[in-house]
This record gives sequence, structure tokens and C-alpha cells, in this order.
Amino acid sequence: MTAVATPEAHQSYPEVLRDRRVAGLLLGDLLASVGTGMILVAMPVQTLSIHGGVPKAIAIGMVEAAPFVISTILALSIGLGRVRIPPRTLLVADCVLRSLTFATLGVLALTGHLTLPVLIAGLLIGATFRMAGSSSRRLLATSMVDETGRFAVNGLLGLNATFALYIVGPVLGGLIVASTSPGVALICDAAGALILLAAVAAAVPRARAAKQPDMPRRPPSHESGWRILRRRPVAARLLFVEFFFNFLYMPVEIALPLYVRAKLDADAAALGLMWGALGVGAFVGAALVNQLRHLPQRHLLIVIIALWALCPIALASVQSLTAAMVVFGLGGLVWAPFTPVVYSFLQSGLAPEEQQQVVTLWTTGATVAAPLGLAAGGPLIELAGTTGGLVLSGALTLLLVPVAAFAVLRRTEPKSQI
Repeated sequence: MTAVATPEAHQSYPEVLRDRRVAGLLLGDLLASVGTGMILVAMPVQTLSIHGGVPKAIAIGMVEAAPFVISTILALSIGLGRVRIPPRTLLVADCVLRSLTFATLGVLALTGHLTLPVLIAGLLIGATFRMAGSSSRRLLATSMVDETGRFAVNGLLGLNATFALYIVGPVLGGLIVASTSPGVALICDAAGALILLAAVAAAVPRARAAKQPDMPRRPPSHESGWRILRRRPVAARLLFVEFFFNFLYMPVEIALPLYVRAKLDADAAALGLMWGALGVGAFVGAALVNQLRHLPQRHLLIVIIALWALCPIALASVQSLTAAMVVFGLGGLVWAPFTPVVYSFLQSGLAPEEQQQVVTLWTTGATVAAPLGLAAGGPLIELAGTTGGLVLSGALTLLLVPVAAFAVLRRTEPKSQI
């Protein structure tokens, strides 16, 4: 593994954005993510209008699960197997396929010809490169800077996701759906994919896509991500932490609507306020990642996990909407830096030829943790109750703290490695 840059050497957000190529790619990522945020609102509405004889909950579940199927298989083929496709090619393929698919689905929706089977089939095929494309965005963006800029780039990617997926995108999507049709939002997502495609074409020429700046070109690695992880125990242990950190969060999403209605005796508007508080807190936290670059990343990861674990526990103990919003907002504040910090820490310990398979494997693990956590969260909340489920989610996350400490503080590799 490569040496980790000293904290003092990390560049700030403004410093990495002075590179027009980096700024252009991140802008394309931001605008594409706004489109994705729109369909978070539009897709359930569209599904409910065409579910036919399929029960509503089952129809929504099928639509939500469809994008994970083929994309997970491809991502695991890259992460665990020996499939090697350049990140630029994967991201271009994702943009092209996504734009064609969502434009077609949008037109069918606007003309009244979209059916539930067609929507599910479109999402199955259109999301083929979804996970691989997501990891490729990170790989391309971080490959355009040296190690001193990686932390800032990962932070900006997290800021993009928070701002676009949880604030601007859903708001715009709600307005578009309310004033026009969900089909318009689908077409907007297709346009976002085209914008990202243009940004990739302009910012990442083919000649640069395969190598890190200021580093010699190395032959592509044919090792699987799993084999690399076996050789890099720190990265392997961190993957375990990353998966369960996301997995144990998901019961909170199931418990929250029940918590607002039963514990706070409030309505759907209050639920919207709760999610808004989380979004605002997460946006502030993502913006503050830039200020955390001088802190020891090993200890920062442990602190983030511990502080987030306290959030659902504290949430279970408050009685008013105002207090709950404050707690949830603070939870978003401490949760947002986790992904940029953990990816920066991971990438700092990998050789350039090891990045794609390991980062793709990580992205897949973090992504599939969500549906698995939701599947486990339902029975957990049913058995433990709303308040008990929140406490249990936090308590189990606290158990990750010593695991994370063991993962990042115990040195089993040479000092030049992470």
C-alpha cells in the first residue's frame, strides 16, 4: 500500500476546484445527482398510477429493487472477479444507457403507455452500470488529483450527493410531479445523465483515464478485489464496518414514520420536517468535511460512528417535534462526513492498479446494505417496537465502535501502509 499523505498536506475545497477539469466533472456529477433526486419522488408516484392489480406496497418494492439486480451482478464481477473495464468506459456506458432508458420511460409515461412490467424491465436494464458507474465517478474524480487532494474530492462528492439527492432534487421533483407529471421528472433525470456524459468527455480524456497524475503507468491488475482485501486486512475490516454502519441505519428509516405518528403524535408534515432537518444537518456536515482534513482520520472514523450511534438512542428519549428535529439534524451533521472520510482513508492505502476492484466492491457492499437493512428492519421494529427499535439500532451501531477501532488502529501491515 502507498504511504498516506500527512494531514498538513491535504488540499482544501477551493484548492482542488482551481483545476477546471476537476471542477467540471464535479459540476456534472452535481447536476446528474439532482436528476436522481427528482426520481426519488417521481418514481413512487408513477408506480402508484400504473400498479394495476398488483398491491401498492409490492409494486413499489419491485420498482425500488429492480435497479439493484443486474447492477449488483456486474459490480461483483468487477470487485470479486477478474472483469476489468476502464472506469471512464463504465461511467460513459452508465450515462448513455441511463439517458436512453429514462427518456424512453418518460415519453411512455407522458403518453400514457407506460405499464408496470415495462417500468420494471426498463429499470433492470437501464441500471446495469449503476453501481459500477457510481464507483467510477469516485475513481475518476480522485485520479485527477494527487494524494493531497483526494480527501477534498471525496468531500465534494459527498457534498454533491447530500445537496442534490436529499435537498434540491426531491424538492424540484415534488414541484414537477405536482405541477406536471412524473414523466417529466424521468426525462429530467435522462438530461442529467447527458450532462454528466458531456462533463466526462470534456474533463477526462481517454489518455488520462487509466492513470493517476504524476505516477508511472502500471500494468492493469488481474487480482480480484477479494484477494486484495485478504492481503490488506485493514481494508477488509473497514469493509465490514462500512457494510454494517449502513445496514444498521436502515431500521431508523422504517421506525421514523411510526415514531412521528405514535411518539410525537404528529402528521406527515412533521415527518417531512424531520427529513428536512436531517438533510440540512447532513449538508452542513458535508460542507465541514473540508475543515476535518487536518484531523487524524483513524480516530475521526471512530468518533463519527460513536456519535451517530447516539442519535437514534437520543431520538427515542425526546418527546417533542422540535427536540426530535434538533437530534435528527445533529445526527445528519455527524453522519455526512463518514463516507468521504472512509473512502479517503481506504484509497490512501491502495496502489493505483488496485483501486477499481476494491472501490467497486466497497460501493456494492455499501449499496446492498440498504435493501438488506430495510428487509431486516421491518421484523426488528415489529418485535422491539418503535422506541425499542431505535434504541437497538443505536446500541448495535455502538458495538461497531470497538470493531472500527480494531480495524484502523491495529497495525498488521508495514508502517508505510494504512
